[in-house]
Amino acid sequence: MGLNFQNPYDKSYQKIYERLIIVLIKIFELKNMFNLYYKPPMAKNIKQSSWKTIILELIETILESLNKRKRTWHQHVVPFEDDWAVRREGNKRITSKHRKQSTAINKAKIIAKRKKADVIIHRADGTIRERINYD
Repeated sequence: MGLNFQNPYDKSYQKIYERLIIVLIKIFELKNMFNLYYKPPMAKNIKQSSWKTIILELIETILESLNKRKRTWHQHVVPFEDDWAVRREGNKRITSKHRKQSTAINKAKIIAKRKKADVIIHRADGTIRERINYD
């Protein structure tokens, strides 16, 4: 089971994963205790998956769905060559190029308002200066 936590929210997913493991251990303990006292009748010709397999598949499915986030429309105002550019979050290509940061910010605001997203304004050194939310 390849668990790969590589996005900014990895720590929260890691905590969810750890708590899920604790719950599953408790389930296994209860299941084992239950099986000591009760043996259900087995139907013929039915392939039975172990509890461990079923629960591991469930964990993997949950974690995969958590990692598949909907793509955002957040607009970044970033330094580009000697000018400023608007770039959608996650894109390599720029959306538009501007001589002044203020015009790039205005363009990013228009897009973000339409898409109900954020504008993330960067400084010339690339660090984040401000974040404006339009949800």
